[in-house]
Amino acid sequence: MSALVPLPVPAWLLKQGGRPEAYCHREMLDAVRYLVDNGVKWMAMPVDFPYWRAVYDFFRRWRTYDYVRELYDRLRRAARKRRGRKAEPSAGIIDSQSVDVSETVGEDSRGYDGGKSRDGRKRHILTDSEGLLLEVTVTTADVHDSKAAPALLETFMDQPGRLLKLVWVDSAYQGPALAKAFARHGVRVEVVRRSDGHRGSVVLARRWVVERTLSWLSRSRRLDRDHERRPDHHAAMVWWSAVIRLSRRLAADAPRWPEKRPDRLARARV
Repeated sequence: MSALVPLPVPAWLLKQGGRPEAYCHREMLDAVRYLVDNGVKWMAMPVDFPYWRAVYDFFRRWRTYDYVRELYDRLRRAARKRRGRKAEPSAGIIDSQSVDVSETVGEDSRGYDGGKSRDGRKRHILTDSEGLLLEVTVTTADVHDSKAAPALLETFMDQPGRLLKLVWVDSAYQGPALAKAFARHGVRVEVVRRSDGHRGSVVLARRWVVERTLSWLSRSRRLDRDHERRPDHHAAMVWWSAVIRLSRRLAADAPRWPEKRPDRLARARV
């Protein structure tokens, strides 16, 4: 298991100077989750939440230090252990998704995907066999999948404690650079191809898992289109969307009253 990175502690609590923060981190977390899930503008943050500029600074600080990714990694390990699996997966799936961009995205960070007829960016993701997010990177939409996959794999495998040995991909993930990157880390690639003669949408073994994850991410309205000026901000939005989905799953698995807590139900009837 990779070493745990401590989540941020305000400087004033560590006696390092600065004044106490005006808002608690739970309020900040709820505000960012609201923005990602509902797709509002930063300046349109409801008054029930902290001041929008403070929320944006909180989001940017967590993006800079990868705190949101660390939060998701902890939730992912907990979810896998709850299902009786190892904390780190040994198999994964890679896929990508092109999305349109708004006028706030500059010409230097967008491209045209001829295959999907989209002028925007492309998010490349690596998931485990259950669809839990392992890594994400954002490029212009004209970057081929095989060109972005090596950096995606390198970013994930550079973390200590990784156990990845097998990755399922589609036929687009081929080429010497990709094969060299996988071989360097001892990861085997298995291409899942469509059967000859099939037309339209076809459910393919293993690949449907990562496609389902991409559809889960699209439920967050902030990810329907890319509104972020910077690609790393969009990648952070993907991590926040994954946190929302996984935290809801973990909460749903928790013991409930009264169906899953018969002992409390019996005491209530006394």
